[in-house]
Amino acid sequence: MNGIQRKLLGDFSKDLFKGKVILLYGPRQCGKTTLVRQLIEKHGLDPVLLNGDDDLDVGVFQTVTASRWMQILGNKKSVFIDEGQKIPNLGRAVKLLVDSRPEIQVIVTGSSSFALANSMEEPLTGRKFAYRLFPLSYSELSEHFGFLEEKKNLELRLLYGSYPEVVLSGDEMKNTIKSIAESYLYRDLMQYEGIRKPALLEKLLKALALQCGSEVSTTELAGLLGVSRTLIESYLKILEQAFIIFPLNSYSTNQRNEIKKGVKYYFYDNGMRNAVLNDFTPISMRNDVGALWENYLVSERLKRNTYGRADGLPYFWRTTDQMEVDYIEVTGSKIEAFEFKWNPNKKSRVTKAFTNRYPDATVATITPDNYDEFCSPWEEPQYPGN
Repeated sequence: MNGIQRKLLGDFSKDLFKGKVILLYGPRQCGKTTLVRQLIEKHGLDPVLLNGDDDLDVGVFQTVTASRWMQILGNKKSVFIDEGQKIPNLGRAVKLLVDSRPEIQVIVTGSSSFALANSMEEPLTGRKFAYRLFPLSYSELSEHFGFLEEKKNLELRLLYGSYPEVVLSGDEMKNTIKSIAESYLYRDLMQYEGIRKPALLEKLLKALALQCGSEVSTTELAGLLGVSRTLIESYLKILEQAFIIFPLNSYSTNQRNEIKKGVKYYFYDNGMRNAVLNDFTPISMRNDVGALWENYLVSERLKRNTYGRADGLPYFWRTTDQMEVDYIEVTGSKIEAFEFKWNPNKKSRVTKAFTNRYPDATVATITPDNYDEFCSPWEEPQYPGN
C-alpha cells in the first residue's frame, strides 16, 4: 500500500500472542490483507497462509482435528486465514486450535460480517479480538500525503472515494473504482445465498444512491421497485453485512413531533456510491454536492469513532414539520449537533427548533474549511461558534 500507515496496526500489535484470535472485518479491497501482511512483516511472523478463495485450502477444514492442525502448523507459531467467510466450519476448527495450542496466533479476515460472524462468534466467545477496517480514512491520508495536500484532494475523495487502490491509481481513479464496483457489487455480491434477484439489487442500490442523505422508507422502496417490503429489508441487511451501506437512525426523546423511527442510509465510500450511478461529473457541475458532502462526512466520522473507540452514538434529527439536523452524537447526557455545508460562505446554523429543545447541546457547522477537525480523532476540535 505504498507506505500508507493504517491506524489499526498499533492495536493489532498489542493483541498478538495473548491466546485470542484476531478477527478483521471490512469491505473487499479496503486493505485487510495488506494490513495483515504489514503486521507479519513488522513482527517477523512466518504464518501458515490459508485462503477462503482457494478450494484446496477450504478442503483442509472439512476434517480438521487437533492432530491435523499439528500437521498443518509444523513448527510455525501463527496462522493467517484470508476471506474466512467462505470456509465452512471455520469457527469450530479455529476453536479447536486455540483450545489445544493457545500459544498459536490465529488471524482471520472476512468481507462479510454476517457469514464470518455466524461461523466465528459463538465458538470463539471470549477468545477473540474483533476489528473493522474501512477504506482509507481522512487521518490516514492526511498523515501520508500531508495536511495541505490532502485538503487539495478533497474533491477527488468526494468523487472517487478512498479505497487504497483508487487513491494510489493517479489518473486512473475513475476506472479503478468502476472496476472495484463491478467486481464487488455485480459479481461477488451476487454470490450471496440470499440474492435471488440481481436486477432488483442493482435497482435498490441506485435508489439508495439517489436518496443519500434523505430519510428512506422501505415501504416506498418496495412500491417503487414492485416487490415486498420484507424482500427490500432482507436486501438492505445483505448490503449492510457486505459493508456497502450503513444506517443512521433518527434521535428522539419522545418530545412532540420528533421523528422516532426514521432511518437514512449512507455508503461506506463515496466512490462506490458514484460508481453505482456511473456519475463522476466534476463537483462544479453537479447538483448533488450536498449529498456527496454529507455522505463523505458521515462515513469519515464513522471511521474516526470506530478507530478511536469513541463512545458517542450517531443519529440524525428531524421533526414532522421538516425541521432537521444533519448529524448528532450523543454521549451519555452530552449532545453534539452538526450541520454540513459545502459552501462555507453560505450562512447556516443548527435549527432553533433543535436548540430550543436541547439547550445544552453544543452546535457546529462543518464546511471544507474545518472538516479536518470533524474527521480527526487525535486533536480536540475547535469549531467556530454557531
